[in-house]
Amino acid sequence: MRTARSVKILGVGLALATAVALSGCGAKKEATSAPTTIQVKGSDTMVNVAQAWAEEYKKVAPNVDVEVSGGGSGVGIAALEKGTIDIADASRNMKPEEIEQAKRNTGKEPKEFVVGYDALGVYVPKDNPIDEISLDQLAQIFVEGGTITKWSQLGVKIPGAANDEIVRVSRQSNSGTYEFFREHVLDKKDFKLGSRDMNGSKEVVELVANTKTAIGYSGMGYATPAVKMLKLAPKAGAPSVAPTVANTLDKSYPLARSLQVYTLGEPQGEVKRYIEWMLSPAGQRILEENGYVPLPAAQRGS
Repeated sequence: MRTARSVKILGVGLALATAVALSGCGAKKEATSAPTTIQVKGSDTMVNVAQAWAEEYKKVAPNVDVEVSGGGSGVGIAALEKGTIDIADASRNMKPEEIEQAKRNTGKEPKEFVVGYDALGVYVPKDNPIDEISLDQLAQIFVEGGTITKWSQLGVKIPGAANDEIVRVSRQSNSGTYEFFREHVLDKKDFKLGSRDMNGSKEVVELVANTKTAIGYSGMGYATPAVKMLKLAPKAGAPSVAPTVANTLDKSYPLARSLQVYTLGEPQGEVKRYIEWMLSPAGQRILEENGYVPLPAAQRGS
């Protein structure tokens, strides 16, 4: 038979046990909700939407911090090869040798996710009277040994310009945009020396806007009222095509391209959930609001 004293001691013991149990539950909950950081690096073409995605996702998943930096597709892919980031943004596809290097370094094969589309726009200042150009003419402006160096050779007179020497605005060689232009316009030949090579997509458009005789290339998401994008003809005499959403999706615009992200192997945990959100209607809406072309409905997530 229990005495009053033994009942009292038992009650104290139960209270202490309950307190410890509750304390343990609280510690477990706190560990589960610890912040997660996702490191994203790469394409300057994609850096605007990557930052917009990161900011919006913070509202969806407050305990997930998405840290975004640019530097170019090549920079992001190189970091992924070393296993120092979670996601590489790229406006070009990974090369076979880059995939093999990633496998050698990390033991994992990169996984590609197409997250949207972009048209590589050819930009001139808004006052330039030219409205269209062929890929052949564009190549002759930018390629090594190209014969077009003045606007007058294209029958164009630049209002208010002291001379009509074409100023070529390009990207640095670690850029996926540079690689794409070199492959699809220059047929993998070298660029002519003497171009103004910019670090980022935004800088290309800004320099073109402020240089009367300039021409440059950048993603369609960087268009401003100070510039215009030219219609492109796949070859001389062929109809020219504008860089619109519809023409990008059906690939009738000659410089349409996909935008992709890469992970090492199948993404897991928060990285997997983040990529799924990018592909969802909410993520694709952010992509479209930033001037890119969203995935067709059949390619999107739920």
